Amino acid sequence: MAQQAVQKNTVYVGGLAEEVNESILHAAFIPFGDIKDVKTPLDQATQKHRSFGFVTFLEKDDAAAAMDNMDGAELYGRVLTVNYALPEKIKGGEQGWAAHPIWADADTWFERQQQEEEMQRIQAENRATMQAAEDLHRKKLAQEREGEKEDEIAIKDDPMARAEAEVLEQNN
Repeated sequence: MAQQAVQKNTVYVGGLAEEVNESILHAAFIPFGDIKDVKTPLDQATQKHRSFGFVTFLEKDDAAAAMDNMDGAELYGRVLTVNYALPEKIKGGEQGWAAHPIWADADTWFERQQQEEEMQRIQAENRATMQAAEDLHRKKLAQEREGEKEDEIAIKDDPMARAEAEVLEQNN
């Protein structure tokens, strides 16, 4: 697994109690320095936070102090996990479902479907063409064999042709 760069002025805060909102999180971390931003991502179904948040400080040292002092601390009866935040990852789909509506990558899905159908059609055409070429080749071989047999039969029935064939064989 590739090592991801950490954001040194943003801390991840895990284990948040349901009652904790962004202003409470802000108040809990303001003693460590000036805060630029506080986010608690919401669960789309329940519209409640997902028991974690991010606090971005103006200074890296403030984030380090918050991490040192708040990791393992209690807030509203829950033990917090505080680490440096990893950069946001785009999750799901081609465009990522984290920040996009579910239909956002529908166009690319339809494009892929059309490309796949076109590829299958071309492959089917190629198989049909190859089969036709093989059939034609077999037919030509069969006709050549029939032609050789007809030549042999013609020589046996025609006394003049038989005499020519015998002379040719003797000369060879």
